[in-house]
Amino acid sequence: MKTFSLGTFSHEGGDRFAGMCIGDRVLPLHALYTVALEYGAEWSANASVLDLLQDWDRNLMVLRALRERIPAQHTCEVPMSNLRVHPPVDLPRQVLCTGANYRKHVVDLTLDMGVGPPGLEGPALRKWAEDMMDERKANGEPYVFPKLPSAITGAFDSVVLPATTLKPDWELELAVIMGRPARNVTRERALDYIAGYAIVNDVSARDLIARTDYKMLGTDWLRSKSAPSFMPFGPVLVPACFVPDAQDLRITLKLNGQTMQDESTADMLFDVARQIEYITAHVQLWPGDLVATGSPAGNGTHYNRFLREGDLMESSIEGLGSQRNACVGPLTPQPA
Repeated sequence: MKTFSLGTFSHEGGDRFAGMCIGDRVLPLHALYTVALEYGAEWSANASVLDLLQDWDRNLMVLRALRERIPAQHTCEVPMSNLRVHPPVDLPRQVLCTGANYRKHVVDLTLDMGVGPPGLEGPALRKWAEDMMDERKANGEPYVFPKLPSAITGAFDSVVLPATTLKPDWELELAVIMGRPARNVTRERALDYIAGYAIVNDVSARDLIARTDYKMLGTDWLRSKSAPSFMPFGPVLVPACFVPDAQDLRITLKLNGQTMQDESTADMLFDVARQIEYITAHVQLWPGDLVATGSPAGNGTHYNRFLREGDLMESSIEGLGSQRNACVGPLTPQPA
């Protein structure tokens, strides 16, 4: 089976275009358009990845047939390193994130923050937290919140640390990209609605999550999650048919060369299918929408070490590629 992924790219100063990625080479889809028509393609010559996702089942068949025709070398191929890499879906209409979804991550946070019944500490507090997570997995529900698409940036773009936060934190996550409209989808059928998988980093302002002016308001996802560049996405979308098991992928983040997150997606409390079931019970998902499925243990909160200007995050998920994001200081405010 010949594999491929999809992405969105541009030459320096040029227009963005959808590309089929084979290893580290990119074939612009517009250069393959004539051959694609032979297989029944109904997309336009300049279709975006989001356009392709609107009729994903049909278009995937065409793309797979097209991939079989591509030679070992193609006259139109370009090394990915020679291109600007944009978010593969540029841009999703909706972004949803599942929080507190890795068992070890939540247990560690419980110990780090000392949250628990009075008098419990050390091994007893850990045991309490582990039992609580097991009960939640058996009888609870995912915790999902929206993030604005304007937070999305490319896999190799800089993350801008705004002046509004003192505790910007990393959260590497497996992303699901939808390939069908989805509403009231059962867990048993949920994976059929997925077009593919990608990498995202749900960068968060830890000190802005909880409202302190009026605590009954609870969490404030707008100010803590949606600053521009707070979601590196990509570099590519890998079709779901090429990912044997999304619940068995190694997910790793390094900060300045030091490994901070290194976990398997098997540690999710609620797997991908359960998340889609839960989300679509409450809202409508559209093709191209992105669901970030939670971050494993090893966030900055655990180390009491948050992102700073000059930091470099290097992230990877098995089979989905890698990201490289430098952290830069806040942009200079523009005059009115």
